[in-house]
Amino acid sequence: MKTTLLNKTALTTGTALLLTAMMGSAHAEPTGYDQLTFQTEVKEEIQNDEVRASLYKKAQATDSKALATMLNTSINNAMKIAKRYPSVTVSTGQQRTYPRYDKDNKIIGWTGQANIDLKSTDFAATSQLIADLQETLVMENLNFGVSESKKDALEQKLMTNASRAFQQQAKNLTSAWDARGYRVINVNLNTGGNSPRPMYSSMSMKASSEGGSVPSQSFESGNSTVSVTANGTIELTQ
Repeated sequence: MKTTLLNKTALTTGTALLLTAMMGSAHAEPTGYDQLTFQTEVKEEIQNDEVRASLYKKAQATDSKALATMLNTSINNAMKIAKRYPSVTVSTGQQRTYPRYDKDNKIIGWTGQANIDLKSTDFAATSQLIADLQETLVMENLNFGVSESKKDALEQKLMTNASRAFQQQAKNLTSAWDARGYRVINVNLNTGGNSPRPMYSSMSMKASSEGGSVPSQSFESGNSTVSVTANGTIELTQ
């Protein structure tokens, strides 16, 4: 049985791909009878190839100008260190400043925090950069995931597999309902199932050659599960 593809919208990551397909005449309209709606899902586990980390500097000062000077100097120095690692994408993260009060609700000083964010598929370079930055900054979070390019390539394959699974299920249901055939009313392909496992991996320390410096870490990135679902409606033909 042949399915004619009539309509296809472009897919972007995390959105739905809408496929409109119908059996037989291109101008045939669904009758609204003998329709079945169902969903199929395909998934694949894939090794995480990207690490993300955030580090911060927190400081206190009696006035906001002095606080800003302390934070900006620390972040600027961190950015200079990060330039030694071109394979790591570095960006300034969130920054916040808030006053400190005494018991009479009078401002007696300021507290602030500035973050720096890292992203890379080069685990070794990122690990060493984090170690270098931890001389003056504090680690806030570290997690692993699948890079966009790798995830997009896998999703393209899974969309094909999900489409085939939907068609096979449609054939199975056609047989189960003793119908002569079916035509597709609509199908939606949905991506976005990128569940890291684990989000924060276990890491072992390895000794640094420089005495007194922060040792770098050996990463175990874990896996993520990427999935695509196909849900839609078919109409059985008698």
